[in-house]
Amino acid sequence: MDKSFWSSSAWRMAYLSAIAGVLVALLVLPLVGGLALTVRDGASGFLGLPADIHRLRPAQPTRLVDVNGTTIAEIGDKRRDPVAIEDIAPVMLDAIVAIEDERFYEHNGVDFRSVFRAAVRTAQGSTQGGSTLTQQYVKNVLVESAGSATEAAAAREVTVSRKVRELRYALGAEERMSKREILEGYLNISYFGNSVYGVEGAARRYFSVSADELSLEQAALLAGLVKGPALYDPISRPEEARDRRDTVLSSMARTGAITEEEARAAQRRGLGLDLSAPPTPPGCHTSEYPFFCAHVLSWIEGHPGLGEDARERAQWVRRGGLTIHTTLDVRMQEAAQKAVEDFVPPTDPSGKVAVNVLVDPATGGIRAMAQNREYGFDSGKTGTTSVNFAVDAAYGGSSGFQAGSTFKAFTIAAALKAGMGFKTSFDSPRYSTVKGMRKCSGERLPTWYVRNHGDSTSGEHDMLSGTRHSVNTYFAQLQKKVGLCETAEMARTLGVERADGEPLAEWNSLTLGDQEVSPLSVASAYAVFAARGVRCEPRPVSAVSDGVGTDRLAPTCTRVLPREVADATAHVLREPFKAGGTAEGLAIDRPVAGKTGTTDNAAAAWFAGFTPDLAGAVALGDPRGATSHPLRSVVIGGRFHSTVYGGTLPGPIWQETMEKAVEDLPKTRFPRPPRGFEGGEGARRPQEAEREARAEIPDVVGHHPEEAVAALEDAGLRAEVGEVTVPSDVPQGRVASTNPPAAGRLPEGSTVNVFLSRGR
Repeated sequence: MDKSFWSSSAWRMAYLSAIAGVLVALLVLPLVGGLALTVRDGASGFLGLPADIHRLRPAQPTRLVDVNGTTIAEIGDKRRDPVAIEDIAPVMLDAIVAIEDERFYEHNGVDFRSVFRAAVRTAQGSTQGGSTLTQQYVKNVLVESAGSATEAAAAREVTVSRKVRELRYALGAEERMSKREILEGYLNISYFGNSVYGVEGAARRYFSVSADELSLEQAALLAGLVKGPALYDPISRPEEARDRRDTVLSSMARTGAITEEEARAAQRRGLGLDLSAPPTPPGCHTSEYPFFCAHVLSWIEGHPGLGEDARERAQWVRRGGLTIHTTLDVRMQEAAQKAVEDFVPPTDPSGKVAVNVLVDPATGGIRAMAQNREYGFDSGKTGTTSVNFAVDAAYGGSSGFQAGSTFKAFTIAAALKAGMGFKTSFDSPRYSTVKGMRKCSGERLPTWYVRNHGDSTSGEHDMLSGTRHSVNTYFAQLQKKVGLCETAEMARTLGVERADGEPLAEWNSLTLGDQEVSPLSVASAYAVFAARGVRCEPRPVSAVSDGVGTDRLAPTCTRVLPREVADATAHVLREPFKAGGTAEGLAIDRPVAGKTGTTDNAAAAWFAGFTPDLAGAVALGDPRGATSHPLRSVVIGGRFHSTVYGGTLPGPIWQETMEKAVEDLPKTRFPRPPRGFEGGEGARRPQEAEREARAEIPDVVGHHPEEAVAALEDAGLRAEVGEVTVPSDVPQGRVASTNPPAAGRLPEGSTVNVFLSRGR
């Protein structure tokens, strides 16, 4: 017979199949009569097992990247620093082969002498090792790719059936990988004790060197650890570790990797430990943007489209080796962080917390999420917290801050939608009594006694001047006119709910914002006005890649306001920036709109504002409780405040942030205020306010992205160019498709997602 047959993979497969049958027979022989039948069945089962270890994916950390593709965080259960075999000292390769598998370069993944010995001992009720380095590598991959603790335990169990499975995979590994590739994989996946995975981490942990700098005795100690990391722990059991190291050195001399003299010289030396800090598993705590990172994880765990339940989604992120494309703009984030710390330092003696959020109105993408706190879990350390004050409690946030007069924007929008105009006016004295407001259920509320304060004036006011001066008694009457229920429904329509998860309460003072909400909730609500009535759900993630493909998470956008009502609301909200307004002096070098927020009891202070292209909200409060720590008679950032108003600290923080954040954005203008709102009550009929024009989506496939954006905007639509490209026959860099596709019709101002081609 041709000698090439005996050396072929087909021969090895047949031979190993027979071996597998014998192994199974040895295990079950006492229970069945008929060795031949058992061998046959065992061999058949062996051939039916999968062979390609490459189909298994060991746990890999996940990367979070910003809008430019730069890594901003890594998330994983374990810290690994994989290195190429060229970056591992050759003496380390010799040491691991000598002690774990001295016939490594001679066998094809299975050392039959050791396998038979182990099988016989196992069948007799004893436990005997017999795995080659290749099989150990396979076992480690099976453990690391396990989707649950049960699967991981099954990969570790000491049974012949597991050995057979390892054997099948080992053969596949030897067919597809070189010996050097197997060694590289083994040394990068192995556990070396003390929470250290991989040879690079072990070299740094025990000797403070990299893997390519390991000496003979250092390599021997690490090679000895893989058999029993706890048993031979050089930190807690130095004598056992030295004995094991010396055994490795003797093995290396026996195999010829080193001389007897070199072995004896190395054995005379001590352990020579030079310990580094234990590795920390990658996570948000190691990121420069930990609070945003934490929100990404919370958001994914709560996203029903990314896994069956929160536990599965969390495991998917920590072990799946994903690339999560986030919406974070690092330049905007750094501007937001600097602004809050400039005005309220993290360790400020006042203990106040300042929070700053930026949202893209066109997509709902969270561009920045900053607060004047270090990320950590030591509650006793000043200026440190793990609470993300920017978001609702359900996402790891707090119970929120009273939003103050930022809620007046919702009363404005409700009134405009009901057909009232800018000239809707009331006599607004310093004190006023409002009677007869009703909840949506029809329940009548008691009389409300309301007063103006601090940053407002009294007298006759219309919608423009009442907003400019934030007149409480004006808005109390406006809310009564439009309806408490309608005002509450407007807030809900814009996405505002209480941060503690409770329903938004319907009570007299709703328009004055005495309910606790999150800065993200307010920022995304104001973004609706910038987006001309289209609300996009706030989101920190735009796409997820798993190494095989990319799933783009398209913005979830819905028109919630007629365009004319949104434009009119934005027009009214430009008033505070004018002379005498509560936001006077807070404008930037482009069109802005917004509203200060101050509460009667000085519980919190806010500023919410937007340009046509970016919305943001800043909140200032005290996490220890507003009642016992109000914003009165307080020194913040070295400056005394008798009362902190929305325009005295949150406003300047917003201004400083926006000046930097919008530098690279176009200087878009707000649309002209709709003419129909120029009058007073009844300026527009409600049915007119409900009307909205619909635009046909033009065909822009094959166009350059700039041309496509211009064509969509000319049609009255917004364009969102995707951050992830798609395969297409269209030339690379041009538009491959749109969602929705061409010829469809959308309400004017709606967003069309544009996907660019990466070619074939």
